[in-house]
Amino acid sequence: MTIGGLTVEVWYPAELGSEAGQEKIRYDIRTGLPDAEQGKVPDADNPWQDCECWQGLPLDADHGPYPAVIFVHGTAGFRSQSLEHVVHWASRGFVVLAADHPGLWLKDLLGSLCGVPMVPQNLADDIGQLVAALAAPAGDLAFGAGHVDVERIAMAGHSAGGGAIADAGGSARVLIPMAAGGVEAGAALESTLILGALSDEVVAYSSQQEGFESSPAPKRLVGIADAGHLAFSSLCSLKNTQGQDFLQIAQANDVCGAQFASLLFDCSPDYTPDTTSWEITQFASSAVLESVLRCTDAADNCNELQAKFPEVAEFQEAL
Repeated sequence: MTIGGLTVEVWYPAELGSEAGQEKIRYDIRTGLPDAEQGKVPDADNPWQDCECWQGLPLDADHGPYPAVIFVHGTAGFRSQSLEHVVHWASRGFVVLAADHPGLWLKDLLGSLCGVPMVPQNLADDIGQLVAALAAPAGDLAFGAGHVDVERIAMAGHSAGGGAIADAGGSARVLIPMAAGGVEAGAALESTLILGALSDEVVAYSSQQEGFESSPAPKRLVGIADAGHLAFSSLCSLKNTQGQDFLQIAQANDVCGAQFASLLFDCSPDYTPDTTSWEITQFASSAVLESVLRCTDAADNCNELQAKFPEVAEFQEAL
């Protein structure tokens, strides 16, 4: 949908069984390439992004109102870059919003390297638009009126997106920066979860450790061993039927700006498998989100993290 000047995807709990007979959503990430580059990648080479979700199902109005999570993608990312997480949160009873952020998303950054004027970036304004839209649902978001509790908002962000939410504690009760730094105190902020990867070659894990130290309590830090910068996204696992990853496909089809993407493409077959990193992220983030925004005792699950996942090399909390 469109909210203000943003293209936004919204995932939400639907009526049980309403997906019967409907086709699941398949995202075409070529829409995240500059217009002149989209036709270079044929369907056969495309790394389609399949989603355990459906378009336009009726919202489950028998439950709720639902807390909301705003997700902000990283540099050269896009709204479905961390699809496994946003869908998981929606399945746990949250309404999740993610936008393609002008000046930050893949299309604009690659375009700026290929002769397209750079689009200005204003992440604080983008986030403000999403918060305002949740407070007064209208237009495409009108279906959520009365079903979203604007007093129960969380924000998560990856890399630059994690930096963008660092000072959003005035409206978010939970902040979850991933592969970024810490956060600042805010009137609404009740809990922070800092997620990092120990082998991150883009943003050093020490940034998460330092961010944990400087962030206000209550706070938690989870560090995943042998994982890279994109462990909190789908990007390393997005492959076509030939087994080529996103970067290989772009380079093979001479997509302009692919050399820039290679600087951020921190993927390795030696890293902890993405599926494991996703499971850790979902387990820890759901524990924090549900304990604060749904008033459960799910935060106790954090004590099981290292026993459940040997790949969690570091877990700290200050409550």
